[in-house]
Amino acid sequence: MDKNKSIDHQLRATWQAVAKMYNEQAANYSSTMAMAFVLLTIDKENGTPSTSLGPLMGMEPTSLSRILKSMEVKGAISREKNPDDGRSVIIKLTDYGLEMRKFSKSHVYQFNDVIREYVTEQELESFFKVTSTINKLIADKKIYDADKQVK
Repeated sequence: MDKNKSIDHQLRATWQAVAKMYNEQAANYSSTMAMAFVLLTIDKENGTPSTSLGPLMGMEPTSLSRILKSMEVKGAISREKNPDDGRSVIIKLTDYGLEMRKFSKSHVYQFNDVIREYVTEQELESFFKVTSTINKLIADKKIYDADKQVK
């Protein structure tokens, strides 16, 4: 199969280009795309329980733990005891974290705005429908179920 017609190749190549672009922008602020994603995921008013962040972001606990440690050292987040559950902590944005969140959010908006200048609403609807279908097929384990295994 021609790699340019392979769905997974196109998804991977596009995501790698987007991630590289976001990481280049984040580097201007001594940050990373992953840190920006955390900043955008944490509830800016109440914070977010640390145990909720991983699932919200689709990230493994060990990777998230490293990112949170780095963000704490940079002063972007703080950890507070969870008043509802003494065993867990709430991750909160500091003033610096809130400022960095604004930069992250503006870059996400800029990316979306520029794409929308070049892609019609109908094309975007089709894109979202296709990616939603792919995610559902994967979640429902319809790609590699026993009946479809290549022998």
